Amino acid sequence: MSLIYPHDGLKAHPLNASPEYKSTLKRAPSQPLILLPHSLSETTGPVFGHVAVQPGDADLTRQHEGEPLGERIIVSGRVLDEDGRPVPHTLIEIWQANAAGRYVHVRDQHPAPLDPNFTGAGRAVTDADGRYRFVTVKPGAYPWRNHHNAWRPAHIHFSLFGASFLSRVITQMYFPGDPLFAYDPIFQSIPDERARERLVSRFDLGTTEPEWALGYQFDIVLRGREATPLEEPHDD
Repeated sequence: MSLIYPHDGLKAHPLNASPEYKSTLKRAPSQPLILLPHSLSETTGPVFGHVAVQPGDADLTRQHEGEPLGERIIVSGRVLDEDGRPVPHTLIEIWQANAAGRYVHVRDQHPAPLDPNFTGAGRAVTDADGRYRFVTVKPGAYPWRNHHNAWRPAHIHFSLFGASFLSRVITQMYFPGDPLFAYDPIFQSIPDERARERLVSRFDLGTTEPEWALGYQFDIVLRGREATPLEEPHDD
């Protein structure tokens, strides 16, 4: 239930070109990447301040006049480095489909209802202990036309910024027991089964609030924070 930077030999990330995930064949680099050394200004700034992030940004159920439809959930966890130390004051952004499995996006035209009370985007800054917390609704599965009868498992996109805007990492959080895991080429493009399992959140009764919302824990562990970050597979 965590995102971990891979050391050499750990197959925690998919190949840039994963044949079953068809759009990667169009956008994967055809030549080896060129690593450029970072200067002091790139590794220490600019940083994201607190002023632009409001407390209500982390509650996706209260951004409109009414409450959204669907199963209300709480998603929380910690952002840590490889030594278990908290990563404080780092920006986390999330985006997701609504409970019916539809995004508020002009390219998403599949016949599922839009929810006027749900935009599907939020953000938060980790506290001094590296903790974060979002309130949202559980997203629905949706078709994505990668292959015949292709459906994405329910998931939430996570974007994290480390010491600067240049150290951005993107991943997806999934929900336990989803029957679509075995049929999803994005999830299956990660060769290491243990690494795939780290993308699955954990139901947590302690996070759950009685008669209000189920709780899920999703910890994110960053290794080699000064290394060029890699991006987990994500759909548009």
